[in-house]
Amino acid sequence: MTEQRTPTAWQPAPTKSDPDPRAAVEAVWRLESTRLIAGLVRVVRDVGLAEDLAQDALVAALRQWPAAGIPDNPAAWLMSTAKRRAVDGFRRAERRDRGYAAIARDLGDEAAEIDILGAIDHVEDDVLRLVFICCHPSLSPDAQTTLTLRLVGGLTSREIARSFLTSEATIAQRLVRAKRTLTDARAAMEEPDGAQRAARLVSVLGVIYLLFNEGYSATAGDDWMRPALCDEAIRLGRILSALLPAEPEVHGLSALMELQSSRLRARAGPDGVPVLLLDQDRTRWDATHLRRGLTALEMAQSLSATPAAGAPGGYTLQAAIAACHARARSPEGTDWIRIATLYERLARVSGSPVVELNRAVALAMAYGPESGLTLLDQLLDLPALRGYHLLPSVRGDLLGRLGRHREARVEFERAAAMTQNLRERALLLDRAAAQGSTKPTTAQPEAAETAKPDTAKPDTAKPDTAKPDRAKPDTAKPDTAKPDTAK
Repeated sequence: MTEQRTPTAWQPAPTKSDPDPRAAVEAVWRLESTRLIAGLVRVVRDVGLAEDLAQDALVAALRQWPAAGIPDNPAAWLMSTAKRRAVDGFRRAERRDRGYAAIARDLGDEAAEIDILGAIDHVEDDVLRLVFICCHPSLSPDAQTTLTLRLVGGLTSREIARSFLTSEATIAQRLVRAKRTLTDARAAMEEPDGAQRAARLVSVLGVIYLLFNEGYSATAGDDWMRPALCDEAIRLGRILSALLPAEPEVHGLSALMELQSSRLRARAGPDGVPVLLLDQDRTRWDATHLRRGLTALEMAQSLSATPAAGAPGGYTLQAAIAACHARARSPEGTDWIRIATLYERLARVSGSPVVELNRAVALAMAYGPESGLTLLDQLLDLPALRGYHLLPSVRGDLLGRLGRHREARVEFERAAAMTQNLRERALLLDRAAAQGSTKPTTAQPEAAETAKPDTAKPDTAKPDTAKPDRAKPDTAKPDTAKPDTAK
């Protein structure tokens, strides 16, 4: 039982030693909502109901914590409150649903004792199970991705809408339909077996990588990155690797995320301003993530070399590109010719225009800006890249390197107008302003890094900002992801 402070008629404003309860509720929700919902799905066997119960617990916290104080274990408090409400609801609905009544009886004692540890001791499995549920075959690819970003990534409808380049109302309707479809299919009642996991694997890998990319380069808002999302995606990737050790692309995705994540600390300065790949302090790259990533890549390539596998898949190829950056002790030591070759192979596997954008960056770094611009200009009229800010961003970089500064400035300003991320917009406007000076700019593989995953970030063109396949979250294609690759 948590100890709570006795409420008084008046309490002073919170100080550093007495945290603001509302801020504490919001912080706990950001950190724990995924685990809370995932644990409740296991209990109530209904995704929509689990989310409603979690929201009810949040409302209860907002009402009670300001007066009673912040519990010693806020996450456990939320889980306890949600489970009690579930039990109450099951009992009220007993006449309508005998199945719910049975669950309520089973959980009654547990809820009364507030045995929260029992509800969260399998949290990793709960979250991964939730991902598999979100990728249920009864849902369209768009619905799978949208639901995962909402329930696992914690993104708002507005943030998801920006990612899909659609309206908030459309996303809200999609979420409602998706949860209703899962309820009708009784998706949360089942535990995916080996065959079902294999069938959903492509979708699961895609949404996990999309989650990582949202953390690596946030779609919108003030923050350049959301590291907690990267950590969650990496954790899910590790669990999946243990669950499916013979799947090369599972290890490929883990390698990709580990290698990309190694650069997180170096991707922004002390003031939060983005730092481009070639300007990053490589001594700040995380050695543990690098080691894990290279080990996972070795496993993926070994499994891909077997007759049954055929050839490396998209995630493994992207991880190989990220490894080229990881192994280079300096920007000058980067093997851009190999990176360009790997992007060419990746383009054949994926058919993604974002990969071609990244390849243009690699060609420019390997053979000069003219080579990259030639390929880039072939992509200008592709519908898939219309509205994609990294296309004019990369073009501005290459034009600037060719001395065509006026054209470069226009492209950077166009890119700035397209992005919803405030940090990235500021960076692009700074680059536009720099084109007015006579001082040559340093070539940056900006696009590469920042592109989106389907965007598979080029690795080079952008500050590391390229997002994964975000341009088409719907498909969440592996290869399209981007982070990893460029930066």
